[in-house]
Amino acid sequence: MKDFISIADCSKEELREFLDVAVRLKRQYKATGRNDPLLAGKMLAMIFEKPSLRTRVSFAVAMQHLGGAAIMLRQEEVGLGQREAVKDVARVLSGMCDAVTIRTVDHDKVLELAKWSIIPVINALTELSHPCQAMADLMTIEEHFGRLEGKTVAFIGDGNNVARALATACGRFG
Repeated sequence: MKDFISIADCSKEELREFLDVAVRLKRQYKATGRNDPLLAGKMLAMIFEKPSLRTRVSFAVAMQHLGGAAIMLRQEEVGLGQREAVKDVARVLSGMCDAVTIRTVDHDKVLELAKWSIIPVINALTELSHPCQAMADLMTIEEHFGRLEGKTVAFIGDGNNVARALATACGRFG
């Protein structure tokens, strides 16, 4: 799998692998205060058209912990689809970075960026989906309650991008 845009695009096995790697890396960091530099020399471009605290910081810190680096690109710098065509942004970032994460309202922008990009594209939030948040929620559920299979999850809140992504993820794990 090249991109991580929607939980619906992933098999249970792919999601399980994501969770297993995340748990392993978290344990390693807690035990030693560091992670193996799995992303040494790698650069993550982060396009954030919507403000963020936790998502932005978590991506930047994760890259640092894994030996890579992240560059923050705000809407006024990129002008995705306005100042710069999405195809051109994908071409430029693909030539200089190893992956891109994008947080925007318009899900179609993420899909178009992925279409033209030769590097992985990670959806950090759209109006349709928030797959990284759903995975973090599953990881937390599993840490506190054990195996995901057979659990019942209640979501209290708006029926939004997080609710959709989490419902799809829960469905994958039965």
